Amino acid sequence: MPRPRYPQIAIVGRPNVGKSSLLNRFAGRRVSIVDPTPGVTRDRVSTIVELPAPTETPRGTPAKTVEIMDTGGYGVYMAEGKRFDDVGADLSTLTDDIEHQIRTAIKEADLILFVIDAQDGVTALDQTISTLLRKAGAASKVMLVANKVDDEGWVAEAQDAARLGFGEPMPVSASNSFGSRRLSEAIYIWLDEHVGHSDGHESKTRDDIKMAIVGKRNSGKSTLINAWAGEPRVIVSEIAGTTRDSVDVRLEIDGRALVAIDTAGVRKQKSFADDIEFYAHTRMEESIRRADVVLLLLDATAEVSQVDQKLAKSLLDQAKPTVIVINKWDLAEEKFTTDEFMDYLTQQLRGLEFAPVVFISASTGDGLSDLAAMAFNLYEQASHRESTGKLNAAIKDIMTQRGPSSEFGTRRAKLLYASQVETNPPTLVLVVNEPKLFEGQYERYLMNQLRERLPFSEVPIRLRFKKRERADLDEMKARGKKHAAEQGEGN
Repeated sequence: MPRPRYPQIAIVGRPNVGKSSLLNRFAGRRVSIVDPTPGVTRDRVSTIVELPAPTETPRGTPAKTVEIMDTGGYGVYMAEGKRFDDVGADLSTLTDDIEHQIRTAIKEADLILFVIDAQDGVTALDQTISTLLRKAGAASKVMLVANKVDDEGWVAEAQDAARLGFGEPMPVSASNSFGSRRLSEAIYIWLDEHVGHSDGHESKTRDDIKMAIVGKRNSGKSTLINAWAGEPRVIVSEIAGTTRDSVDVRLEIDGRALVAIDTAGVRKQKSFADDIEFYAHTRMEESIRRADVVLLLLDATAEVSQVDQKLAKSLLDQAKPTVIVINKWDLAEEKFTTDEFMDYLTQQLRGLEFAPVVFISASTGDGLSDLAAMAFNLYEQASHRESTGKLNAAIKDIMTQRGPSSEFGTRRAKLLYASQVETNPPTLVLVVNEPKLFEGQYERYLMNQLRERLPFSEVPIRLRFKKRERADLDEMKARGKKHAAEQGEGN
């Protein structure tokens, strides 16, 4: 179910007025794709932002945490002469879905930033949007923003927008930050006067698990998000590549908070149609990097492709806890048993044999509770810190049963000390007499054995072998003793 926790601010306006740039300015990073092509933004792209208290407020006044969302540019949803995409799909069919997302944002927002282009002046489409806002009963929560006011010389031009009837516009430049502080303070004050202080709004929660959903085009990523959200939060279409931005959707499932990240569908880079698709792919990669858990969505009705394999390898290289999600299983279960499909996956996705597999149907909702539970479980595994005593005992036991052997049999491998130095992913450092004796085949053997003995059975583990050095050994032992004391284990 959706989990509204912060005051919501929607950015609306016609195409190319700088809505996406404004969102990125607030966020301090590239959240939404910026490109002059109309129709780039389709979904509601949001991010959590902390607005600092205005300078005139008493010292110590807390920042205000808000959710700011970008919407599609109203009125023009494709570039001129670009009604059909590179495979002939009619992009005009997305119009109703994009406008639904805009209307929903207007309805749900506490505050609407209506953005116009100060250098263009008020256009007919700006007038149309102002009428739409009034008909929606949203006029009382509109703050007019005149963007592209690059310096004081454009402020007078921006004032022309006052004739839209939403008060004096706030002059700002999303590209060079002119007026950004004033706009931020104006929003803070407006929310204080009209929304007030709600529980949970003033402190940013850090317990939200970030869950990126990745996979090929049309594998069902957006359908899964909407099934969890219980509403059409992102656009679902038969048109491949509908999702471009990475869309964060905040949810609560079984009493636990998460951020589900819908990402652009993956295909071979040589098939990219334009720069926008390249940017979308880059956003997908960024989403993987910031995710705590990744759901790799595979279509049960299609063969595992090179694109799927490359994506799986990338997740393995980044040591991301991964759930392999077999979607559309309701369409394939008459052809295969789950055991048969699991054997097929083992052959196709080498290296991810330890990753759990969940069979679902996003369209019917089957398996979604099990999927959420598994994702939370992986996060807990990756966040676990094993005691130094248990870790050393496990590794010594493994080496007693089978230790590494030298190529010439002249040196005997020895473990001096082991410690877990990081979580997410669990990272183990082993101080040994000769690191080369542990690398390669024995490292893989040791990794598999550790998964059986430690609570990391379904997540990637990073092993680092270090040659014995007195200073390193003393530091690791001290760290291990400190952790043991914190856990009440003593020395």
